[in-house]
Amino acid sequence: MFSNLSPGAVGLGGSAAEILAAAKTAGFGGVELLGGLPPAALRELYSQHGLQVGTMGLPVEFRKDQTTYEQSLAGLRAAAQEAAATGCTRCATWLLPFSDALPYVENFRLHVDRLRPAAAVLGEFGIRLGLEYVGPQTMRQGHRHDFVHTLPQLLELCGAIGTGNVGLLLDSWHWYTAHESVADLLRLDNRLVVQVHVNDAPSGIAVDQQQDSVRELPGATGVIDIGGFLKSLAAMGYDGPVTPEPFCAALRELPREALAAKVGASMQRIWQIAGLAR
Repeated sequence: MFSNLSPGAVGLGGSAAEILAAAKTAGFGGVELLGGLPPAALRELYSQHGLQVGTMGLPVEFRKDQTTYEQSLAGLRAAAQEAAATGCTRCATWLLPFSDALPYVENFRLHVDRLRPAAAVLGEFGIRLGLEYVGPQTMRQGHRHDFVHTLPQLLELCGAIGTGNVGLLLDSWHWYTAHESVADLLRLDNRLVVQVHVNDAPSGIAVDQQQDSVRELPGATGVIDIGGFLKSLAAMGYDGPVTPEPFCAALRELPREALAAKVGASMQRIWQIAGLAR
């Protein structure tokens, strides 16, 4: 597995060349799929910096109305083709953990019906799809129907989609807020995990009171057992990107190089916490 920078997750702007240079200097091994250049030029730029291509986002609006979904699905093949030409083999998206319109079973069927065609298109280009469950109880409060918000529920959805290229986006935040453990992770293997997010939770707040949009850099507070989390990934032979997603507003005030360096240092620290530092 390798540390991977998502510019959008930390508020790091700039051109592809500037972002890749900052990521390399900060010690990252990869960067999420960037745009702005033809695939061949972008692939060469990643190569020049010795960085792997991380994950693309799923450009399909499966959470909205049927017309919007169908229109966005129609553009997926071209996006997948460009991503594959750049060297991207992973795609990921997140699931709303509630619905105000559909009970669980009906919503489950809708997700299967909408995500299966998208996964099939991605599969044509050798791209795997990772799905992320959203764990915090506070995200479901005030809504009529719960939806997928735990690891077992997500595994059931992946199996129901059934295209063979759908797995998990594992996020240490959602693993923690879903009250899950290292034992839950050790039941998985590398074939099931497409992408990983890491972060930490503010201290002094009960797990069921944590707010999804308020997080810390990985390893910052020690509330989340990041050592156990990363050791579990290593034990299953996970070979993909590990991406910090702190949602920390203070980071966005830093200059590009300082921001990348601070986030990169947090990744080096958690590698050490887990005993994985080279």
